[in-house]
Amino acid sequence: MKIGCHLSSSGGYLAMGQTAESIGANVFQFFTRNPRGGAAKPIDIRDVDAFLKFAEEKGIGPILAHAPYTLNAAGAEKRVTDFALEVMIDDLKRLEYTPGALYNFHPGSHVGQGAEKGIELIANHLIKVLEATGPIKTTILLETMAGKGSEVGRNFGEIKSIIDKVEQSLITHHSSLIASTRLGVCLDTCHVWDGGYDIVNDLDGVLDEFDQVIGLDRLKAIHLNDSMNVLAAHKDRHEKIGKGKLTLEGIARIINHPKLKDLPFYLETPCDLQGYKEEIALLKGLRK
Repeated sequence: MKIGCHLSSSGGYLAMGQTAESIGANVFQFFTRNPRGGAAKPIDIRDVDAFLKFAEEKGIGPILAHAPYTLNAAGAEKRVTDFALEVMIDDLKRLEYTPGALYNFHPGSHVGQGAEKGIELIANHLIKVLEATGPIKTTILLETMAGKGSEVGRNFGEIKSIIDKVEQSLITHHSSLIASTRLGVCLDTCHVWDGGYDIVNDLDGVLDEFDQVIGLDRLKAIHLNDSMNVLAAHKDRHEKIGKGKLTLEGIARIINHPKLKDLPFYLETPCDLQGYKEEIALLKGLRK
C-alpha cells in the first residue's frame, strides 16, 4: 500500500524521507514553497542526492509536490496569472531533480468571470507551462475541487474540458509536445464528496462516471481526507479519518477498491505527526 501524508519541507528532502519512514509512510506530499506564495529555497544537490538514495533503499515514492494556494491560473488580473505562470514553471524545473515526482495544483478560481472563461484561462496557462517546460517529464495533476466560491474543477466535466482544450491546442500547434503523458488528476475524497459525488454509497458509480468523463488512466493520486460536511455541501472542510461523514467503512472501501488500491494515497487530515502515524497504521490495518 502506498500511503503517507503532507509533511513540512523546511528541513529538506532527506529530512522528509526520514520523517515519512518514522511514521510508517512510504509516500509523502509537500509544498514547493510557502503555501501563501513567495520564493522557493535554493535546491541543495547534496540533500537531493542523499534523499534519492534513501528513497530507493526504503521504497519511498512517488512524492507529491503541491503548488502554493495563491497560484490562480484563472485570475482576472495579469499580475495574478503572471505569478501563477512563473511559479509553476519554476516548480517544474526544480522537480527535475527528483525524477518520478508528481506535481499537484488547484485549477483556479474564475473570480466572477464565469466557469467557461476560467476553464479557458487555465487551459491557456497549462499550454504556456508545457511550452516552457517541453523536455520536463514531471506529471502535472489537476485536483478535484469541492466547488466553494468560484472554484473551477468542481466536477469531472470541468476538469475534462481543461485537459481537452490543452491537448487540442498542442495537437494543432505543438505536435512535438505530448500532453497526454504529462496531465493527470488527483482525486480528493473530501472535495468530491463536498462537490456532490456520493463515494460512500455509490463509489462504483462515481468511478464509472470518472472513467467515462475523464478516464481512469488519468487518475494518478488520491488525497485521502474525511469530510466534516454533508454530501454536496461545497465547503471543503477536512476531517480526521473515520471521524467525518465519509465514515471509516466508506474510507475502507476506497482504499480497497480494485480501481484505486494501487494508487498512492496522501493524507491531508487535521493531524500532527503522531496523528498521521496513527492514521497510517489504522489504514494499513483496514487494507485487505
